[in-house]
Amino acid sequence: MPKDSDKTPEKKPKVLDLIETPKKPSRRERQREEASQVKTVDDAKREALDLFAEEKKPKVRKTSQSGKTILPTISKLLNEDEVAAEPAAAPAPAPVKAVPTPAPAPAAAAEESDDPKLVIIKPPILVSELAARLGLKPFQVMADLIKLSVFVAPNQPIDPEIAAKVCEAHGFRFEREKREKGGGVHKVEEVIKEPEAPKVEPEDQLKLRPPIITIMGHVDHGKTTLLDKLRNSRVAAGEAGGITQHIGAYQVVHEGHPITFLDTPGHAIFSDMRARGADITDIVVIVVAANDGIMPQTIEAIKHAKAAKKTIIVAITKIDLPAANIMRVKTQLAENGLQTTDFGGDTEFAEVSAYTGEGIDTLLELMALQAEVLELKSNPKGNARAAVIEARIVPGRGASATVIVESGTLKVGAPFICGPFYGKVKGMFNDRGEAVKQAPPGMPVEVIGFDELPNVGDHLSEMKNEREAKALATERQEVQRRQRLAPQHRARMEDLYAMVNEGGGKAQLKLILKCDVQGSVEAIKKAVLAIESKKVECVFITSAAGPITESDIQYASSTDAIVLGFNVKVEGKAVKAAKSEDVQIKLYSIVYELIDQVRDAMLGLLDPLTREKIIGHAEVRQVFKLTRGRAAGSYVTDGKIHRKAHARVIRGNIPVFDGRMSTLRRFTEEVEEVKNGYECGIRLGEFNEYQEGDVIECYTLEKVPQTL
Repeated sequence: MPKDSDKTPEKKPKVLDLIETPKKPSRRERQREEASQVKTVDDAKREALDLFAEEKKPKVRKTSQSGKTILPTISKLLNEDEVAAEPAAAPAPAPVKAVPTPAPAPAAAAEESDDPKLVIIKPPILVSELAARLGLKPFQVMADLIKLSVFVAPNQPIDPEIAAKVCEAHGFRFEREKREKGGGVHKVEEVIKEPEAPKVEPEDQLKLRPPIITIMGHVDHGKTTLLDKLRNSRVAAGEAGGITQHIGAYQVVHEGHPITFLDTPGHAIFSDMRARGADITDIVVIVVAANDGIMPQTIEAIKHAKAAKKTIIVAITKIDLPAANIMRVKTQLAENGLQTTDFGGDTEFAEVSAYTGEGIDTLLELMALQAEVLELKSNPKGNARAAVIEARIVPGRGASATVIVESGTLKVGAPFICGPFYGKVKGMFNDRGEAVKQAPPGMPVEVIGFDELPNVGDHLSEMKNEREAKALATERQEVQRRQRLAPQHRARMEDLYAMVNEGGGKAQLKLILKCDVQGSVEAIKKAVLAIESKKVECVFITSAAGPITESDIQYASSTDAIVLGFNVKVEGKAVKAAKSEDVQIKLYSIVYELIDQVRDAMLGLLDPLTREKIIGHAEVRQVFKLTRGRAAGSYVTDGKIHRKAHARVIRGNIPVFDGRMSTLRRFTEEVEEVKNGYECGIRLGEFNEYQEGDVIECYTLEKVPQTL
């Protein structure tokens, strides 16, 4: 048996032994714990998304693998803050109550209203601003909006009615603040205007500029030949028929002083171009041929110069001809209000001969003297401004225009506005075709760089930058587009009834016009539309400067139009298209030939009128019964009865039959005609109801050409 001393007494556990002393975690355990915390944050993000889509749920405490407790605080989850954890030393975590985040007081609303439950917001009502007034996060307000089928972002606006429903759901009242009239923030629209020419220039910046002299007069009175002599060129030889048909601008240096010349057309249809030449010039030289005297276009040129209040100098040309009568010219000038100086007036004149050169120096001295008297000055440092005197399409360069600089200095690279179009000066050429970098006042240059072909008579103004020029051009084009789309005159029942009575309205001659320069386009259109006609009207489908292209032919084919070309070429593709589409192209180099053929074409559209010509009458005196039908034994009372003519039976002044004559006999023989005072037998078609006393009227039909 074991002894009692051998038994070891059993020890009772102490309280301290029951408590485990926490061990210091190793490095591997710390890494495992950090990884578990990362996974816990991802779980928290998913929980936030669940809270966003569903209704509010009681906050549940989650425990990670490491035993740490995580409170899903919404703000920390959205901002991805670190997740707070309880101390690991506690053996059992005590229950923690979720403390709701206190809602901040709506400070802005309190400032605007004494009622804390009243929310006042100015439109537009943004989701983020509404959430701040309600003391909520934007995603909470967005959750309420989703229930109302409204899907917006935090920085997007909502309607006031929707905002009121959201406020009502959270125990608030919503009111929209009304802005005062003219209050709030308004977008200040940039107003772009074309620079205007200053009325008064600083005296210290004004410099003398070359005079702009326009040579005007009747056609073939030697205007261009005189200008050739002044500038030692041969311009007239290049003009078709020796007639200037567009404005030319040239500069001549006389005794070290430049003089700018404008040569305007003399033909009657170019009156608008002559008027433009008088408007932009300083001195007008009226050219009168000594052998012809004053002519209609000369009188018109005098009227344009007087209306523009310009200084007038008279150049009496062709004094070398035997038929020259200078005294008659001076008398005619006096009759038209121009008293020459030797007749006691104030109009300077010079007797010149462009062929021999006599009087040329005297004319130049008069021009220089008048320019000195006028003291023509401009500011070369001001904003550039020029007048468009001609425009055309240059192959390889595009739209170009001949301009005369009126003020400032136009330089290469300068942005500009010209009527409804903008551009940038890509290049400039003088009257001799030489490239120049800048053009001072009074200098004529050809400008390359237009966006579209400008209109003759428009003014080119330099802009600050290309952006403003383009914006102003867009605005002007929009105004023109609205004018074109404005409601037009609508057809009324009375108008349609009148057209029916008149035979369906006027015939139309459709034309497509292409010219070398824009000025010729305007002049020819005006001349064609001036042809008076109550039966035919000319309609220009398109009219522009430039060569005849394939698109012009296609347009003519679709509209059944004729293509007219004046001093232009036809592209190779256009020639092939014209043959395949059977489109007629008519080319001209002299303007009055074009006008005459257009008038003839208008007459060709009119069908000739058919008129009756009574050639004789016959009285029915006896009716004969034949094997087939009946015949009228008649007596020719006047004129003659012809077998191949038309005839009608008249009974009591009422025609009862009208047709061709089938039989005409004299006794038993068939004859071609029977003259007055003879008897004959007549049968008209299948007509058999002749009666004694009827009158047979014989007539022929004649075609008479119509007039416009």
